[in-house]
Amino acid sequence: MLHAPVIPSYDFMPPLFIKEQSEIEVKVGETPFFYNDNGTPTYRASLPDGVTPLTPARTGPEVAIGAEHRVTGTIGVKQTPPYGNETQLGFEGDAIRYEPMWATRDTAAAFGITLVEPGQGIEVSSPGGLLHQVEYEYGVFAGHWSPYQDTNANGPTLLSVVCTDLEHHDFPHVFASTDPNFPLVISVARYWHGEGRIRLADLWVPRGSALYIPPKPLLLGSQCIDLHNNRNSARACWGDIHQSSVLTHTLLQTSGTFTYWYWNAVDTVHTHLPEVHLP
Repeated sequence: MLHAPVIPSYDFMPPLFIKEQSEIEVKVGETPFFYNDNGTPTYRASLPDGVTPLTPARTGPEVAIGAEHRVTGTIGVKQTPPYGNETQLGFEGDAIRYEPMWATRDTAAAFGITLVEPGQGIEVSSPGGLLHQVEYEYGVFAGHWSPYQDTNANGPTLLSVVCTDLEHHDFPHVFASTDPNFPLVISVARYWHGEGRIRLADLWVPRGSALYIPPKPLLLGSQCIDLHNNRNSARACWGDIHQSSVLTHTLLQTSGTFTYWYWNAVDTVHTHLPEVHLP
């Protein structure tokens, strides 16, 4: 008599999603300047002698880089007061590609973002509310969760695909690349809502550098909207057997905000740059 083979049971460690390591308050009225102190994100009342604040990036709607995709329309809008609005976009095609590129002065500016390198600083604009700088650890699977599609009442469910999840809001961000081994990856987009097209990219932020995103409220009559998301922060770790997460510092407002989310359920394609590590 033949017996079915015994399949052993394995209990793997649960994958890391996002873990908060530490948090500090940032009072912009008292310390309005972000200073990249040799890779350490700091907030000061004034910049060190000889350091001139950077001018925030300003680019017109004619600037377009990244992978372009056709937006076929709005599938639905869901209001989630007091947190914000969710807009589901229809995309043309079976897979949505994000073009990987190093974050440089020009590539960041193409999405309304300012690159702040070591030894540089910028004045932070904030309409109000207390800000926090939070040190996070992001795992490689953090992007495999969609708050719009998850119906599991028992907790978050990891999906087999990464979906588009982008946002803009009325408070500022600083995304600092502080992991000792890997760059930080920030997904960005520029959406020409009146023309039905969007440009998508993954900005790879060199270790020690940071991205400053000013408040981006809803502006009526604007030709394009700049969007971002940091859930794929650990994208550079894919393929590395020894490290599956990155450390990063993020400036954000944790309460009393209103956010505009844009998402799509189609699978997205994220690839590596030729070189993961900086020389």
